[in-house]
This record gives sequence, structure tokens and C-alpha cells, in this order.
Amino acid sequence: MVTVEMKGLHVVKSRGKTYVYAWRGGPAVKCDADPGTPEFFAAYQEVITSNAVPNRKAFKSVIIRYRASPQFNALADSTKKNWRPWLDRIEEHFGKIRTAQFGRIEKILPIIRRWRGKWEQNPRTADYGIQVLSRVLAYAVDPLGELNRNPCEGLKQLYSANRSEIIWTPEDLARVKPHCSSDIWNAVELAAHTGLRLGDLVKVCWSHVGEDAIIMRTGKSRGKKEAIIPLYPELRDLLARIPKRSTQILTNSKKRPWHKDSITGLFPEIKTKAWPEGTNLHFNDLRGTAATKFYLAGFTVREIAEMMGWEEGSVDKIIRRYVSLTAALKERIKKLSREAENG
Repeated sequence: MVTVEMKGLHVVKSRGKTYVYAWRGGPAVKCDADPGTPEFFAAYQEVITSNAVPNRKAFKSVIIRYRASPQFNALADSTKKNWRPWLDRIEEHFGKIRTAQFGRIEKILPIIRRWRGKWEQNPRTADYGIQVLSRVLAYAVDPLGELNRNPCEGLKQLYSANRSEIIWTPEDLARVKPHCSSDIWNAVELAAHTGLRLGDLVKVCWSHVGEDAIIMRTGKSRGKKEAIIPLYPELRDLLARIPKRSTQILTNSKKRPWHKDSITGLFPEIKTKAWPEGTNLHFNDLRGTAATKFYLAGFTVREIAEMMGWEEGSVDKIIRRYVSLTAALKERIKKLSREAENG
């Protein structure tokens, strides 16, 4: 059996016969005329507006009508090709929800944010999904008139060309900790103390830990560059608390090394529990938190910039925004006292 997609129609050729459906998985268009003719279009419209649209109170009916709308069909072919898989995902996740529920903004936004959270490690992808959902919701507002407002309006985009100045504050960490298992919390803390990206974090082995620093090749540079994280007191204390159950530092409850995708899959639910209203924080924003810890440990802005691979200006903005002068001075005094005791 051969199947062919034709601008939204789904054409199936089997045993010498041709069957045309309004969309993949949709109702059949029973018409002997060729697609594109007025006769076929009339039959197509009849299918769309008939009882073949299930439960008109459900959001699925909005999606079905949007697929057949002039607004969707006016899009470029490449756009329609890219949007169809997203319309399928939206239908799968939101299709059974009553359309009226999207009018209860405070109730539906957490659900939308949780759905977006599936792609939080790929902010551009997450934003693209919201773009398609927003367009469908806009169609429900006008011309359908089934909603008074599009709940996606005002949602901030996740993607930013430079997120280096976004960090997890101590208050953020305190808020998320109760919702983390001890094994996930070890990953959060290690990220906040080393500044390593999640892909590198799960690969850190105990053999990478030397007398004075953690030294490892980074995946971001395809192994061409080394990450060197000095073992300042807070990081030493953290490593001492993490149980040694594998060659890799981070392990799950089964004492097996964590995989990046496992943490990526679990973290959106953890964030949703901590922030039912939603949050723009990503796991990798813990890198900025590490920059503040490096500064409080006594490293200069230039040294931190070199460790993080960032511009000095970005590091300086983080320090000015998140580290108080009093806290910095206290840490410097403690460091000088320790050096005097050891001297």
C-alpha cells in the first residue's frame, strides 16, 4: 500500500483504488471528482462541517477546523509541513480538554507550561510549539468566537541568544530542593558548584577529581578543550557528601550513572511542582549560579570568565546583580583568615 500526503489531504492507494481522507486519520471524502475541483472541495467542506468533527465542545474540534481553514491553507507549503506534526502533538495533549477551559487563564497556563517543558532543553523547539498552539488558540478567538482571549499571549519565549546572565538564586534552589530526590539534588548541586553543562556533568568521573581541581574534556568542544574547575571549599564539601557508587560521580537510585536524557525527562515535572505558575529557569542556568560561587570563593571576574568561557562583561553583570558587596567582603575575610592560619 502506498500513501501520499497532499497539502493536508491524506491519499491512500490500495489494490488499484484511491481513497482520499480529509487528513491523516480523518474522515473519508466520498467524491469521484479529482481533488482541487469545485465538486471535490464542496464534498470536503461537507465532511469538515459535518458530525465527523467529534465533540464540538472539545479542543480537538478547534484543531480539526483550523486544519481545514483558509488561514492554515494560506500558509506556505513548508510551514504547513512543519506545523502538521505539532498540530498532532497539540491534539494528543490538549484535544480532550473542553475549549472553554482555555478561557480560565490561571488554570490553563500551568498546563501549557508543563507541555512546553517537555522541550525545555531545546528552547527554540519549545517556543516553536507554543507558536503553533498560539495560532490555533487565536483561531478559536477569531473567527470562531469560542474564546475571548488567547492564553498564550504574554508567554515569554524561552530561547535567548545569551542566557549567561540568568541564574538560580539561593531562593530558587531552596524552592526546588523539596521536590528533588537525593540523587537529582546531587546533580543540581554539582551543576551549581562547577558550572558544567548537563551533558558534561553526567560524564564527570571520580578519576577527573585531582588534588586541586576537576579536569575533564568537554563535549561542547568535541573533546578539544579542557574544563578546569578549582576545588574550592564548598565544592570539596559537596564531593565528600556524594556517595561513591560508580566510576561516574552522579548516579541514580539504582546506583547506575545518570544519563542526560533521564534528568532532562524528570526535571520539567520537578519544576512544575516547585513553580505551578511556571518559571523561565533551565537546568543549565545553574552555570550562572556557579559563577557567583566562584566569585565568593575568591576568584576574579577574569578568572571566572576564563573558566566559564564567557565574556568578562557577562560575569561582571551577574556578580553586580546577584552578589552583595557585604557577602563578597565577608567571604574574602574568611579566605584571608584561613590563609593566615595555614601560613
